[in-house]
Amino acid sequence: MNIAFIAHDNKKELMASFCIAYKSILHEHHIIATRSTGIMINKATGLNVNLLAYGSLGAQQLSARIACDEIDLLIYFRDANIEEDHNNYLLFKHCDVNNIPFATNIASAEVLIKGLERGDLAWRELLRQD
Repeated sequence: MNIAFIAHDNKKELMASFCIAYKSILHEHHIIATRSTGIMINKATGLNVNLLAYGSLGAQQLSARIACDEIDLLIYFRDANIEEDHNNYLLFKHCDVNNIPFATNIASAEVLIKGLERGDLAWRELLRQD
């Protein structure tokens, strides 16, 4: 599965810790991330990460991949105190349109990762075969 990661600056350490905790699950999947988030994940875990651009350009690239149904799961640790921008709106909209599960905090991310481990998201692979 293609799992995308993005995190606001003050959530990147939390993202790295999350990926360390679930490295045994994540290593079986293709990881895509915005550049600074991906670099932090790679340094913390050693996982191979396909790096997109930094910041809002990376979010736009990710949004395009989601719109093209190339992403199976999005984990976005965001700071609720930061005003939402158009890029975030498009990310979430494209996830909704394409039935892509996404998490915006560690609690929902853990539920999705544990579901991934159990095979609950295997239906995403079936959609790509059509």
